[in-house]
Amino acid sequence: MQPLSKTNLAENATEAIRSEILSKRWAVGDKLPNEATLSAMLSVSRGTIREAVRVLASQGLLETRQGSGTYVLSTTDTALPLTMARRAGLRDLFEARCALDVEAARLAALRHTPEILATLRTLLSARGNFDGRDKAAFIARDLAFHKAVIAASGNRAMIEIYDFFSSSITETIEATLGEDIPEPDMQAHTDIVDAIATGNADHADAAVRRFMAPVITALDRMILS
Repeated sequence: MQPLSKTNLAENATEAIRSEILSKRWAVGDKLPNEATLSAMLSVSRGTIREAVRVLASQGLLETRQGSGTYVLSTTDTALPLTMARRAGLRDLFEARCALDVEAARLAALRHTPEILATLRTLLSARGNFDGRDKAAFIARDLAFHKAVIAASGNRAMIEIYDFFSSSITETIEATLGEDIPEPDMQAHTDIVDAIATGNADHADAAVRRFMAPVITALDRMILS
């Protein structure tokens, strides 16, 4: 196993050990190297190894025996059905979010004011690009921008619906910060504001659909793979 980079160490350690198990480096019933050995192999702390083992045990791949060690329980990826279900669920969330964002952008194009446009551009500038640090803060900034687009629609019911589903919206944002689903870049966000500024509802509609299309396409590909 190769040493890991210093970002998302627990997740990376989990995936590194999972990969070795699924490739049958150790057979069912084999005892894994101890924490100190795995820690040295992956260049991470023993605490990180413990977290990775805990996750893999919860997924049915490993079994920890008190006073004895950690053993391979299965070399079949039992997490795969759960992963596929989560991807399908995420696709549904993005599809629903797209419907809300599209209609909000259409209404915003018809109802915006110079002050609303200034607010959108200020929030977009504050959002910036994700630099791999402080994920929670970035998600909050991104959500603030998208909620402002919804607010620009002037539709109280849509604003309340978006607020009600904010945890689901947050999940869709977080999903694009991993490696599998593309994060819409600043240009894609800017295109939405620029389209709203034209006052043309169809242009705003198209900008949001372009924004969402790569994400939904990626999820479709992952579900079918």
